Amino acid sequence: MTNLINAVPGEFQIISESVHELGKALVLAADDRKKHVLLILAPTERMLPDGFSGELCPVTDGMMMVAPYSAGNAAALRRHFPWTTPVSLRKHRTTIGCGDRLGRASAGHIAAIRKFQALPVLAQQSKRELAMTGRTFQGVVDDAVFAVFECDYRDGWGADGDHLKTIEDIDVALDAGMPMITLDLSDVMNAAAGDLPAEDIQAAFDALEGEYRKRILAEYADQTFVVGPCSVKMDALTARRCAVMYHAAIEFADKVHEHLTGRRGEEFDLEISIDETSSPTLPSHHLFIIRELRRRNIIVSSLAPRFIGEFQKAVDYIGDPEEFDRQLKVHAEIARAYGNYKLSVHSGSDKFMVYPSIGRETNHYLHLKTAGTSWLVAVELMSRKEPALYRRMHQQALDVFQDMLKLYHITADPGRIPALDSLSDSELPKLMTHPDARQVLHIAYGPILTGALREEFFSALHRHEAAYTEAIRLHFEKHLSLLGVPGR
Repeated sequence: MTNLINAVPGEFQIISESVHELGKALVLAADDRKKHVLLILAPTERMLPDGFSGELCPVTDGMMMVAPYSAGNAAALRRHFPWTTPVSLRKHRTTIGCGDRLGRASAGHIAAIRKFQALPVLAQQSKRELAMTGRTFQGVVDDAVFAVFECDYRDGWGADGDHLKTIEDIDVALDAGMPMITLDLSDVMNAAAGDLPAEDIQAAFDALEGEYRKRILAEYADQTFVVGPCSVKMDALTARRCAVMYHAAIEFADKVHEHLTGRRGEEFDLEISIDETSSPTLPSHHLFIIRELRRRNIIVSSLAPRFIGEFQKAVDYIGDPEEFDRQLKVHAEIARAYGNYKLSVHSGSDKFMVYPSIGRETNHYLHLKTAGTSWLVAVELMSRKEPALYRRMHQQALDVFQDMLKLYHITADPGRIPALDSLSDSELPKLMTHPDARQVLHIAYGPILTGALREEFFSALHRHEAAYTEAIRLHFEKHLSLLGVPGR
């Protein structure tokens, strides 16, 4: 095959790890200085593998197809190289959701994850993120497929339709080949019941079906549940409150689980998300939810409580780390007692203060969900390499700040950020260590990536691709190291 490699024209820079034999042909990825493409080479046109589409170009001793990164060519890669297809990771102990909003970060994620006993969910996006970036579930999966092929990464990877609330949206993610569904129950759970007085809880409980009420009181009221070295007490009011809060949500989770089983058999990962609430998930509520799920034989790969404290975007944990540790220990013991499912930490990017305890208490039965931190690595890169572009990005983030607050809960104050015109170019990277600046830039990704700066940003990102990959690698190695994930 050496003669085919040598026939590649000089305008293409071959990505060395991507060179794969397929019959008498070669399939590889290359950089044409503006974008990545697939090159398929064979001694004759008839020997080119089927399924790929692109421009045919005669070369010395053969024929070459220049194939764009398209949905059709991603599908061809999945068919010819099955290891480029996302799979269920339900049997794997430690998984990391990578939340790549740019479709350019997977090479860095893979470089980091290869050093640790963990597997990545490379394709992870919510409906909100898709709307903000103009992408689709299929496009998110395809971007990861091309990266996996380029890196020759064969250890297995996941794809997550994140924070989905309807079976219709779940089907779109499943059709795109996403084996993981994060089911957001916030619309079907009665979160307001968490603050209702006892008489209102009683009235709402009395409206539930009679046999269900009897069972709840018999199984939970004034009971103590031993989970490892911990115990969880549930009085009668808490039992009624949990029934009122979660009954409809668990019924819906049952429907979703049945739907997923019908679509994918056992090859799926169902994550239950109850973190989109204003108040923390009490251990007694966590225990109630998982017991009710297990009673219906609902298999969950992971469950995301709303932990005490604040997991705001782009900044470290806000709260009392000692109290976090105490409550986390009980949540982890509940997970161990009821099937060793993974505790999922949402908005988990950059929560370095509490990573050691998260890793220790969960014993790495853990799904860490990151979203946006890879975007901020790109922003920091622009502040170093493209200061003029960064200044325009920063100003746009300030301009759209109030609109973005309608979508994201953060506590940043733009007034605390140093004025751009007071900073030299060499001082700009310091802004990405400033909590307020990080949050303001974090939530502005949508307008920046879909507005007038889009083309300039992605062109710059391509020019500095190697530096971006290395920065992502280092950033995620920090995450995994502080979590204490064992090395390979």
